Amino acid sequence: MTTIGFIGLGIMGAPMSVHLVKAGFTVNGFNRTAAKAAPLVEAGGRAAGSIADAVADADVVAVMVPDSPDVRAVLAGEGGVFENAKPGALIIDFSSIRPDVTKELAEQAHVNGLRMLDAPVSGGEAGARNAALSIMVGGAAEDFEAARPVFDAVGKTVVHVGPSGSGQTVKAANQLIVASNIQALAEAVVFLRAYGVDLEAALEVLGGGLAGSAVLTQKKGNMLENTFQPGFRIELHHKDLGIVTSAAREAGVVLPAGALVAQLMASALAVGDGGLDHSALLRGVERLSGTNT
Repeated sequence: MTTIGFIGLGIMGAPMSVHLVKAGFTVNGFNRTAAKAAPLVEAGGRAAGSIADAVADADVVAVMVPDSPDVRAVLAGEGGVFENAKPGALIIDFSSIRPDVTKELAEQAHVNGLRMLDAPVSGGEAGARNAALSIMVGGAAEDFEAARPVFDAVGKTVVHVGPSGSGQTVKAANQLIVASNIQALAEAVVFLRAYGVDLEAALEVLGGGLAGSAVLTQKKGNMLENTFQPGFRIELHHKDLGIVTSAAREAGVVLPAGALVAQLMASALAVGDGGLDHSALLRGVERLSGTNT
């Protein structure tokens, strides 16, 4: 039975770790806020007292933390994975971080006798809870195949997209598309409300045509009810759009819509909406239209 050390048991990591236990893996989880390990423990996993404790006997080390500095600290920091994982262990980084940081850490992992895949996910909290995540994986093909049972326990669409860093590049493109769709949906909602249309009925018929999307299906409830309990926080999507715009600039690629939606996401963060779900971009459209309540 494969033993997994799982670092990061937040909104996404906790349900993912639970699915891994249910799939038959031995899971030792660590989170800086110890209480967040409760779902894992309830499912039959173990709460580790430190990163070293979580990964010491692990065949696979899974990481799900917010940003590039967090991944760097978990892997390369004092008391981190590189110092404590056993030789040959496979690191799967489910976090969404900069592709260049991923490549750098993968090289360090190799020097330390470890293997590493970048495997950012899409699908939000709902996808994590339903084991229906889309997972875009960068790294060696043989490591991808070795990790298949882990991916299959937490994801529905799992694709190897290329060498190290490729997963993060594809995730950046994903976040560009998602943010643009949410913004377009938010603008449509404000437009429809201005004309007194039955909004629920309108979104139902739009969802059945070419305008339909996973974003509309998953986020229309938030916009109908004006409730924005985070499935994926604005502050994290702001970080991801920073990755997109920076990488595009480095590649000499022009992303006009991406630049605009990045600014709108930054505005939402600046006015205090960073802790809300990214569907709260609706509030920004309402503010611009003078209809925000």
